[in-house]
Amino acid sequence: MSEERRIDDDLLLEVLSGFARTLTGRFEVSEVLYRLAENVVAILKVAGAGVSVVDDRGRLRPVTTINELTAQLETVEEEGQEGPCVDSFQRGEVIRVPRLDERAHEWPEWSAEAKRHGVKAVLGIPLRVEGVSIGAMNVYATEPREWGDGEVRAAQVLTDIAAGYVANASDLEQSRRTTEQLREALESRIIIEQAKGMLASEYQISVDQAFAVLRTHSRRHGATLRVVADGVVNLGLRPPRKPS
Repeated sequence: MSEERRIDDDLLLEVLSGFARTLTGRFEVSEVLYRLAENVVAILKVAGAGVSVVDDRGRLRPVTTINELTAQLETVEEEGQEGPCVDSFQRGEVIRVPRLDERAHEWPEWSAEAKRHGVKAVLGIPLRVEGVSIGAMNVYATEPREWGDGEVRAAQVLTDIAAGYVANASDLEQSRRTTEQLREALESRIIIEQAKGMLASEYQISVDQAFAVLRTHSRRHGATLRVVADGVVNLGLRPPRKPS
């Protein structure tokens, strides 16, 4: 039997405070969404979380891939346009899946991939701006999990904060603003993935470890992930494998 987990209130307040401070600066949307996924993983203590946003054709596309588990699952979700994240986006509501086995038939291809990666429970949270869905976040657990109301509220609050940043990230007219910001977020993901691959190959480390190298360097130098990734891909930047 899985049990409902209690949120660490002190950690939640710490993360909320740090996330709020982040959003007072001028960050790219992709950076904010990466931090959203990382914060949710820290608070809920899960195996991974990934954010997808809608593109110009109305299809969900992944923006954040904080580890290989999320990268693989969200690639399958993008290709088939099926999965809890897609349902959450389309319905504009939270999708709780305490036991994936019981609902695998709803997303057969995606569920098969999830099982291969040991995922047994999923939570889908919509990303909404002024009542309109612009994307959604998947949260992955590797054991059956009763997603408690406190967990869902915590994830939804962080998602709402990030969505608010998206809505106010530019001085352009609202509809054009949202479209352009989301397009930039999708483009950022591409160069971040390239940088991860280059560092993993050159340093002979895993892709997850390469992401940690990028993230550590960006935080130590107050730069966004995209800026650091661009330096790796186009300027020959090579962050140290371990911080000095």
